[in-house]
Amino acid sequence: MAMVGRLVPDTLWALFQRVVPAASVRPQGGGRRRYGDRQVLAAIVFVARTGCTWRQLPPGFGPSGATAHRRFTEWSRARVWGKLHRLVLDELGARGGLDWSRYAIDSVNMTGLKGGPDGSESRRSREKGSKIHLITERTGLPLSIGISAANTHDSQGLESLVRDIPPIRSRRGPRCRRPAKLHGDTGYDFDRLRAWLRSRNITPRIARRGLESSQRLGRHRWTAERTVAWLSGCRRLHRRYERKADHFLAFAGIAAALICYRRLAA
Repeated sequence: MAMVGRLVPDTLWALFQRVVPAASVRPQGGGRRRYGDRQVLAAIVFVARTGCTWRQLPPGFGPSGATAHRRFTEWSRARVWGKLHRLVLDELGARGGLDWSRYAIDSVNMTGLKGGPDGSESRRSREKGSKIHLITERTGLPLSIGISAANTHDSQGLESLVRDIPPIRSRRGPRCRRPAKLHGDTGYDFDRLRAWLRSRNITPRIARRGLESSQRLGRHRWTAERTVAWLSGCRRLHRRYERKADHFLAFAGIAAALICYRRLAA
């Protein structure tokens, strides 16, 4: 129970209870006793952080690896991790813990042992894998996260990431979802993307190939690169072991929610 309390503190557990769906009840009754959601959540967080397989889950948690994986699949199908991430962001926004003045966008390739979301092979690295795309606010908290095949160009993820930024509570006034500026490297250097951002009243700050030094815009864009390093704290993301893209995205969502929760708890 001490390990469960460390992995799932009371505050995190209270937030999780607001998004987890109610357990299904067998109409005929009977069946095995269902393990508590907090114990299973702690087991899932342990797998995400350590990168161990479901079979290697220590017996001290109570539920077996098969039970934890079954509940993980059930909750992923219900989009629990994205809801938890948004709820933590809402709590941060209500406390004034988010800086909307400028965002940064970046992506990182992850080696995959089971292939990418479409099973294709990366033309760049000649390895099967996936790419994680993310947008962070000024201090580096992830606001929007997505995955694609490893050979997907960075620019193809910008529009969907911006659209997926949820409307987040603010200390005063209406919910916010639109940054004042968006910083990106030369991978996003396309006029159509600049025009699309301006149409949404977002000022693009994207490096131009051969014209602008990476050092200049790096003053603000480094926060996204640091967030990529924070994601590596979720060792389950170091290599892709999941056959299903939804499961790999779920682990990315868990990592994003835990990063934001650390700021909330602090």
